[in-house]
Amino acid sequence: MALFVISINHKTAPVAIREKVAFGPEKMADALAHLRCRPDIDEVTILSTCNRTELYCSTPGEPDEISLIEWLGQYHQVSLTELKACCNIYNDEDAAQHMMRVASGIDSMVLGEPQILGQMKEAHASGRAAGSLGGPLDRLFQHAFAVAKRVRTETAIGENPVSVAYAAVSMASHIFSNMAQNTALLIGAGETIELVARHLYRAGVRSLIVANRTLSRARDLAAEFHGSAIGLSDIPEYLHRADIVIASTASPLPILGKGAVEKALKRRKHKPMFMVDIAVPRDIEEEVSELADVYLYTVDDLRQVIEDNMKSREGAAEEAERLIAAGAADFMYHLRALDSVSVLRRFRDQAEGVRDAELQKAIRLLNRGDDPESVLRMLAHGLTNKLIHHPTVQVRRASAEGRQEVTGWLRDLFQLPDEKVKND
Repeated sequence: MALFVISINHKTAPVAIREKVAFGPEKMADALAHLRCRPDIDEVTILSTCNRTELYCSTPGEPDEISLIEWLGQYHQVSLTELKACCNIYNDEDAAQHMMRVASGIDSMVLGEPQILGQMKEAHASGRAAGSLGGPLDRLFQHAFAVAKRVRTETAIGENPVSVAYAAVSMASHIFSNMAQNTALLIGAGETIELVARHLYRAGVRSLIVANRTLSRARDLAAEFHGSAIGLSDIPEYLHRADIVIASTASPLPILGKGAVEKALKRRKHKPMFMVDIAVPRDIEEEVSELADVYLYTVDDLRQVIEDNMKSREGAAEEAERLIAAGAADFMYHLRALDSVSVLRRFRDQAEGVRDAELQKAIRLLNRGDDPESVLRMLAHGLTNKLIHHPTVQVRRASAEGRQEVTGWLRDLFQLPDEKVKND
């Protein structure tokens, strides 16, 4: 059995590639159904966020990572050459350590961000629901969650909170001197947009418009910040009011196009608009950035803001890395120990078979009236001879063949003293 991870993330691929290989919620069950039918896969699940798409797998034998990359390319119609250039592959203990780094937020664009743990738990739940988890990889997820909890509680990695949402609002605050005078349009109503709304409100914004496909969810979020709610189809009517537009939905296609923004700019008399597209795939057409009065940023453009805000976490990250390395080593130790369980069970069964046979022979002799002491001596002698016969033969053969390490294994297994110690 082998573990491996195929990772495409913000460090290895630009947003233009990441959005091509993203798995929306509507695709996840179908993708996992395809993967679990493969004979070279024992367990599998997929993590797909705005910053990464990762396949977590266990295989019955040597892993064929290239075959999985080919499948990923075929599924999303992306060339193998393009994918190979931006894939990282992790095996066994490195795979375990990578998963724990991801779960702990150490591998995130925003060091220590907490949202990724919830996203990994969703990936784990998706795998369980699809029937593609239930063995060592499943246990690795549980172990990764436990290590991530230790990182959160035992280090300062979560202090001085920073996130993509925070970075977006921070960038807006550098552009607008008094955000209390600005109107913000938020497209989406998920966890990220909720964080954006909180940061905007703390920054002084009191005019919030929340646009979402599900109007009831938009109303719930808007009400929390005394804002208003609209449907996605209503965006063109309200867009001209927005000084700040921040979008984060799970839509596979852009929601806001160049034409709609051009019309809004005319109604604003070309007063500038600040836009941040946090979504992957993108919610705002790339061509919008060509407009003179629009400042459009993607998640990749937030990198410098994020780096400035996470310096305080770097010391904590070193301690987190030590916890993660220890956690990965501990998991692999127990996983390797599991490999011996079936062999040890057969070894015990064989020993018990020898014991039972010798015991029945001794009972028959006692019932016949033989001397009990002689029977006990014969029982002890028979047990000793039969239990050590095969190991003795194999050690002698190995020694004759020059495999002296087998003698060392025997000494370790039975805690035998060295000859020098014995003679002393």
